[in-house]
Amino acid sequence: MTDFARLGQAATEDIARVVAGVDERSVEISIEAIVAARRLALYGVGREGLMMRALAMRLYHLGLDAHVVGDMSTPPLGAGDLLIVSAGPGLFSTVAALVEVAKAAGARTLCFTAQPEGPVPRSCHHVLTLPAQTMADDQGAAPSLLPMGSLYEGAQYLVFEVLVLLLRDRLGETAESLRARHTNLE
Repeated sequence: MTDFARLGQAATEDIARVVAGVDERSVEISIEAIVAARRLALYGVGREGLMMRALAMRLYHLGLDAHVVGDMSTPPLGAGDLLIVSAGPGLFSTVAALVEVAKAAGARTLCFTAQPEGPVPRSCHHVLTLPAQTMADDQGAAPSLLPMGSLYEGAQYLVFEVLVLLLRDRLGETAESLRARHTNLE
């Protein structure tokens, strides 16, 4: 086995352990919160933010009114809406501020995190924990092969795609209906 294949297999096994550790009830609660929302706004910083943008795109493909915080076309949130954020290490000041703004406007909040006892997840209505290493704990006794927060971010991608599959089925969508909502401006 080449170094590339060996490292790839080890990284894949790390991500599989995280996905296997996600609480099924939290997944169900997250799906219900997303389906119940009138409008969705998503936010994350850095590489977590990239994963949140990917999720926002898929939620839009599912026919949901999904937006990325910071885009000029993002509408205001209020009662009946859901702010979905990522705070892998449990706290980012911008994420914390947005959660408080959304809550003050009457919106519900959902946080994806690896540190459920952090200030941001504790302040949210719903939390889905991905039990993964982040930059907050990448110096421990048994760190992931992947550097810094890469395990969390890689697991986000896979967890989000599985959430989309579950939401697709819950909403009665199909691969064809998702494809029909894909942009033709690429």
